[in-house]
Amino acid sequence: MALKHVMINDIISEHNARMHNLKKYYPFFVLCETTFSQYKEGKYNFLDMGYITMASLRYLINENNFHEKDITYEEYEGFLAELLERDFDINESEDEKKQLIAYIFDKLKNDGKAFEFKFFDPENKTTKVARVKLIESRISNGQVLYTITSDGIEFYLDTKEIRDESKINVSQLLLEKMITSNNFKGGIDVVKRINSQVTQIKLEKDRVLKLLSIDVFEGAKAYEEYMDTTAKWFSEEQKLFVKNKALVDKAIERAQFENKSADGKGTLRSKAMEEISSLETELKKTIYNHSQLIAQTMELQQFSDNIINRAKLRKLRPIFDFRQCMLKMMDKDRPEDMAHILLPLFAPKIEKTFSVKSIDNILTLRSDDKAKGEKVENAPLDMDFKYEDEILDTKIAANFGKIFYELLDQLKKWNKVTLKEFNGILEIKFGEEIFANRDYYAFLVHLAGKREYNLKQMVEKQDTMLEEMVVRNLDKEAIDKFIDMDFTIEFGDEDVVLMSYLSEEDDADKFLVTDMIFERRNG
Repeated sequence: MALKHVMINDIISEHNARMHNLKKYYPFFVLCETTFSQYKEGKYNFLDMGYITMASLRYLINENNFHEKDITYEEYEGFLAELLERDFDINESEDEKKQLIAYIFDKLKNDGKAFEFKFFDPENKTTKVARVKLIESRISNGQVLYTITSDGIEFYLDTKEIRDESKINVSQLLLEKMITSNNFKGGIDVVKRINSQVTQIKLEKDRVLKLLSIDVFEGAKAYEEYMDTTAKWFSEEQKLFVKNKALVDKAIERAQFENKSADGKGTLRSKAMEEISSLETELKKTIYNHSQLIAQTMELQQFSDNIINRAKLRKLRPIFDFRQCMLKMMDKDRPEDMAHILLPLFAPKIEKTFSVKSIDNILTLRSDDKAKGEKVENAPLDMDFKYEDEILDTKIAANFGKIFYELLDQLKKWNKVTLKEFNGILEIKFGEEIFANRDYYAFLVHLAGKREYNLKQMVEKQDTMLEEMVVRNLDKEAIDKFIDMDFTIEFGDEDVVLMSYLSEEDDADKFLVTDMIFERRNG
């Protein structure tokens, strides 16, 4: 009897919360059931309103969060028109198509009203109404702007997480909307979800680390995928954490002020204060875990670089690593692969013998006294000998170092130099023949590979071939002179024409170079 009482009590007490959790799904099924059955006598019944609804929510999330802007009706109209043509082959007239899009949009926003979800509350024995909106609107500068609601985002996330963008970013958008609408209890659930996502990323990081220890090639692939799909969003996620933490702090200040001026409603406000404090605690815990994840990812990056470098060196050695092979077999759970190693050891033993009959041949063999061997002279080795391609590489590296030195020297004098001005300086110093040197154009191509250069960082670690050549060809005096030099590169809108030395027969189009602006940041 006691167990039955507990069960009945759970059904009654939890029903209200369960219905409020289900309400976010209600608009989707209402839209799917009735949208096109009565419009134009069912002419567009073949359209799938479920697909259109999900696509519209994804579009709103993309524009509101990822591009941080509210959309106008005209923008949505353009999106939906493209969708109808592409996915449903709608080729109606412009007026007909606009009427259809307006009808769909009115259904999505329910003519500006909330979708009403009625349910029975057995605890109070009354019928309650839960209201849900997928799209909300506001007027700014005389223009109506549309955004997705927190219920719309939560519904979309519950159906399937967004794959192309950061899940933590999208969850934080939902958190921001919930804090703004004073739904602190729902915000706690969202923060717990974010914390769970951070934990999942930590597990993924540990998997990559383990894979690197077992198989460096598969581990390197997993590491690249992890950095491309996960780590690249860390800075954006940190910004949103700071933004949401500031919103929580403001909510605490507002609640404390309201508590001081409470007039008979202190209990309600103290409960809100308790929810805000719980939300702040969970958010602090999540921010700490996320910071730890970033630090561990930096360690993973260093570990990956070290282990890949060691693997490159090991690859050059003519040995077989039995331990590595054993770990691979254990990881794949394939003990039968041991046969490839053991079978050669159990192969038949081959004994080599010397035939007695060969002794007679040795005794009767006559040597030709006239036969003369080739005289071999042991000539001394030239340790300074270099192949032609090595000489060419040395020459190119020296040219790169000289041009880079001149660039640093001009930036130290003027702080900002354009490519056109730099060309004029080089022409005065080295003559117009420098523009006929292919190394100069190769230097510009390699230099444009990065948007900023820091000499101190270059000396410590070279990321590109250009940096290796430059550091190798700058003497200690030059490095000490420009060690604090840090500059950026921006591309101009005009082309620089290098043709002061050309004859009339030459093709001037081959000597057009996009203008570049070099600007010193410090040093």
